[in-house]
Amino acid sequence: MSTRAQPLRRDDEPAFVLHTYAYRETSLIVEALTEEHGRVALVARGARRARSELRGLLQGFQPLLLSWSGRNELKTLHKAEWRGGLPLLGGPALMCGFYLNELLLKLLPREDPHSRLYATYEAALHDLAAGGEQAPALRRFELELLAELGYAMPLTQEAGTGAAVDPAARYHYAFDRGPQRVAGGAVAEPGRDALLVQGSTLIALAERRFPTAETAAEAKRLMREVLDHHLEQRGVESRRVVQDLQALGGQRSDAHD
Repeated sequence: MSTRAQPLRRDDEPAFVLHTYAYRETSLIVEALTEEHGRVALVARGARRARSELRGLLQGFQPLLLSWSGRNELKTLHKAEWRGGLPLLGGPALMCGFYLNELLLKLLPREDPHSRLYATYEAALHDLAAGGEQAPALRRFELELLAELGYAMPLTQEAGTGAAVDPAARYHYAFDRGPQRVAGGAVAEPGRDALLVQGSTLIALAERRFPTAETAAEAKRLMREVLDHHLEQRGVESRRVVQDLQALGGQRSDAHD
């Protein structure tokens, strides 16, 4: 007589909640980034009830330990514990956190482990919570995300020749090849001016440092174009929210708008 296989169980796995949404009358679907198992989808049964122990724990940007079971794509969450040690994000830092989460939800396949990306995400949250510069934290995360997905960006060598990128030269950044030097007086391809970039900006991205506001702005513009290419024209809602807030308040953000 055959017996039914027991559900695969994971206990006390370090994780962060990326997003939650209502499921049936009292439950939640939780999209979480875990250290060892990548992005997982969990059903938190009864989590919307007023007396649920999970209700106040399933918050974004807070380090958790999650326990779940199941062999299907949607697993059952059994327990969540707060690990502590990370201040709450607020203001512009909070919007940057939403941006990171949205990139993960739209680009990272479920159950594809990326422990290095998890560490980069956690480090970015610590930098944002500590009030550090937002642009370097976001660019580091964007570059690591692309590399982990198999889209590492060549930044220090010219496409085709393999020559070192010249900080004083201008380059056309081709999605499938990398930086191609723009000859003196050459005109960029029509409609693709957004991918013209200074060699010094490519080097700054490679070194994860941005010594001037101009370099930071150009790096942001390049990364936005590259990410939009891989997003296949799917919009990033957190960008739109930031732009709307800027329009209302007359303010600018140099991080990811």
